[in-house]
Amino acid sequence: MRTLSSFPITQKWPARHPERIQLYSLPTPNGVKVSIMLEETGLPYEPHLVDFASNDQLTPEFISLSANNKIPAIIDPDGPGGQPLGLFESGAILIYLAEKTGQFLPQDAAGRYETLQWLMFQMGGIGPMFGQLGFFHKFAGKDYEDKRPLERYVAESKRLLGVLDKRLEDRDWIMGPDYTIADIATFGWVRNLIGFYDAGALVGFDSFGHVKRVLDAFAARPAVIKGLAIPARG
Repeated sequence: MRTLSSFPITQKWPARHPERIQLYSLPTPNGVKVSIMLEETGLPYEPHLVDFASNDQLTPEFISLSANNKIPAIIDPDGPGGQPLGLFESGAILIYLAEKTGQFLPQDAAGRYETLQWLMFQMGGIGPMFGQLGFFHKFAGKDYEDKRPLERYVAESKRLLGVLDKRLEDRDWIMGPDYTIADIATFGWVRNLIGFYDAGALVGFDSFGHVKRVLDAFAARPAVIKGLAIPARG
């Protein structure tokens, strides 16, 4: 029978509480999706910091769990059939935790697929485009003489914000009155765009009033406040 100790990653990050979900992450927009979800659901978990400054994500132990050497990743010692389950990719983890707990994902088929549609909108659009904007605006890309890449990602980020703003025009959350994994996935990235990337003025964020309203509601949730700082940086 497979146990938590069967996973090589536990050799580098030993579990003090092997009965809990093990979270391997960093407080980035993708990483905090899972820490926020775990806080929202109340599932017991043990966080482990994957330090990019030390290239932890490139170690054999981490790659043994996360084949794409990206955070976050988890091991649930009480997975399907009572067997441990390891997962990487933030969207897949959100779906798994939602189904495990019966929370933040509609039970009816139509609502479920519509929520997953908006989750994929974040995974395939908002995350990659906002991330590229951040690179060309804040990091090494800002020194490129050719400004066309930045202009492209600014334009696409504005377009995506417009899509989201239209969706939220008459809704409390992306799916209406109910907060879901689509919101958890999306608004950490929106927060990062105007906060860490300091790109609010660049994309004209103040013109997206519905997005701003829902971002404020998201940021005020106790589970979000806590989850944004997990795992704690050393």
